[in-house]
Amino acid sequence: MEFLDYAMLKFIWWALIGVLWIGFAVTVGFDLGVAMILRLVGKTDEERRVAINAVAPHWDGNQVWLVLAAGAIFAAWPNVYATAFSGMYLAMMILLFALIARPPAFDYRSKLPQKKWRNTWDWVLVVSGVVPTLILGVAMGNLFLGLPFQFDDYLRSSWDGNFLSLLHPFAVISGLLAIAMFLMHGATYLMVRSNLKVYSRSQQIATIAPAIVMVLFALEGLWIAFGVDGMRVTGGLEPGGVANPTLKTVEVVTGAWLDNYTTYPWMMVAPVMGFLGAFGALLLARAGKAGLAFLNSAMSVIGIILTGGFSLFPFIMPSSANPNHSFTVWDSVGSELTLSVSFYSAVVFVPLILMYTTWCYNKMWGPQTIESIRKNDHSLY
Repeated sequence: MEFLDYAMLKFIWWALIGVLWIGFAVTVGFDLGVAMILRLVGKTDEERRVAINAVAPHWDGNQVWLVLAAGAIFAAWPNVYATAFSGMYLAMMILLFALIARPPAFDYRSKLPQKKWRNTWDWVLVVSGVVPTLILGVAMGNLFLGLPFQFDDYLRSSWDGNFLSLLHPFAVISGLLAIAMFLMHGATYLMVRSNLKVYSRSQQIATIAPAIVMVLFALEGLWIAFGVDGMRVTGGLEPGGVANPTLKTVEVVTGAWLDNYTTYPWMMVAPVMGFLGAFGALLLARAGKAGLAFLNSAMSVIGIILTGGFSLFPFIMPSSANPNHSFTVWDSVGSELTLSVSFYSAVVFVPLILMYTTWCYNKMWGPQTIESIRKNDHSLY
């Protein structure tokens, strides 16, 4: 396939990694959202078990998208992986431990009947929903601010920041946007997979969270336009060139993150999807159209993530310490052989994952009820 030259492979992997992160957000997003609202939608033990078992058949399978996304970054963008994970080590460890807490919370929560035991694991689920979502949102916000890394003459990276420096107000709002986004997604999902009181409480959240999503999304956009210094490549960048992030020149300009929407007006479809999806989710949830509300929520999630990717392109991980050393799609990748072999592997395995995921959802769909919990008390979470 002659069109798959080095430059095309670089672009394909940027798009593919974006698809993997979207897959993560659309699937893991609703089970993290359900975990966050567990104590709000479930006032009794049985109601909380309804919420838990609504995501029980899928939550662990959904994690595949996170593994794939992280693995793809390791394979396609090894320098990005190494720099980001070493520089943000503490944040990554907190994220990891929060995710590790989820499996025992699901598995052990209903093993004993004591109220204190179950309440403790319920709160572990809540925290393990909030913390990863917040960290991932803050990380995304920091990409627009730039991260404090640079390279020496031997291409060894150094990191000049610390954990607290990541908590810039703009990044914190990005984290809150991620939480609101997943709350919306989890609440609309529970509307589809529950009934009676759990459904009613989920419906209330699903009419509030989308409004918060729209407000925070708009605030982020205005801040990016007028209050955040964006970056613009001015020279030295060769799409088919070597993977050396220090060879280009970058200009720092307020509002530069909006350049792509002028150059490629079709990209405006992303923020439009973000707003219209959230607005549609709000109206449809209020009208009791659970399935359509969930689909609109998914559209909003996809639109918001695409907006971030389109705005940053071609940057992957901008540097605030030395903008010329920022990682871009064209100079942060692995070898052509690595990208090529990984691409053909992805062509085989990503469709397989989509097929078995679709099959699982089809076979285990339908609402969870208190009656089903009582009937299968010893076989459900």
